[in-house]
Amino acid sequence: MAENEGEGGKTIGEYYGERNDKSERHGQGVAQLPNGDIYQGMYRRGKRHGDGLYVFRNGARYEGKWRNGQKHGIGTFYYPDGSKYAGEWSHDKRFGYGIYYYPNGDTYAGSWKKGLQEGTGDYTYKALGTKFIGTWSGGQMKGPGRLIRPMSCYHGSWENNLPKGPGVFTFGLKHMQHGYYRHIVDPKSDVEPTGLGEEDSEDVNKVPPSLIPVWRAEKVTKYLPQLLPPAPQPVKMVDSVESVVEEEAAPEVQPSTEAEPKTDEEPSNEAEPMTIAEPSAAENTAEEDTSPKRESQQQPAVK
Repeated sequence: MAENEGEGGKTIGEYYGERNDKSERHGQGVAQLPNGDIYQGMYRRGKRHGDGLYVFRNGARYEGKWRNGQKHGIGTFYYPDGSKYAGEWSHDKRFGYGIYYYPNGDTYAGSWKKGLQEGTGDYTYKALGTKFIGTWSGGQMKGPGRLIRPMSCYHGSWENNLPKGPGVFTFGLKHMQHGYYRHIVDPKSDVEPTGLGEEDSEDVNKVPPSLIPVWRAEKVTKYLPQLLPPAPQPVKMVDSVESVVEEEAAPEVQPSTEAEPKTDEEPSNEAEPMTIAEPSAAENTAEEDTSPKRESQQQPAVK
């Protein structure tokens, strides 16, 4: 049957599908919301629950698991810009392991927490044949990591998506160049240096436009594994207490009107992080500006 009003007398669009003895949406059904979005899939006690497909009016769509009206479990989200996320969800957010496919062919494969990269993850730059393997915090490269390139590998630490502090470039298993990165203010920038805080959460992968990393080489030695910085370590992901309680106790779901999914997943705000420049094995110890150039779509660039 079709309906224009749902539980509580509120307008919730049209619904065709199964109901339980309380007249709640329960089982297989199709709903068209007042804003034009469409959901086709399973319901439980009035809420999306189980396998379902949600199509947004802007062209985005989510196909996967739902729980109590939210994206929860394994699912794939297709964004209007051509990017895609396939992986785990919790409470409408990317949470756990998942792969994000960017429009330019780059990919991030790793851990997520509350919609942001968190823990260990690999970012692959398709056009450059380069991969970052390391730790992330709040959607940023932060902590131990490695940047693997065709002819070299940089081992060190990152902060605000930029390499910072002591590090080592290795060239095969023959030589190592030791030194450190420090951040300086870009003389070409008119923007004051800032950190990345909660106010920047809509574009968490952006780099402060006034800061650039500068590599200072100190010495070149033979390759010795014991001289490498600590490698990135996996971080145990723990869901919220609410999720654990829901899994164990499975409380009754109260009837409610159908709501649209949170729109923070409609347009993709994921931005591709930057890579760093590669010195030669015989580089002297003079400072050199090695910062990549930022492009209009915030795609990574390497000299």
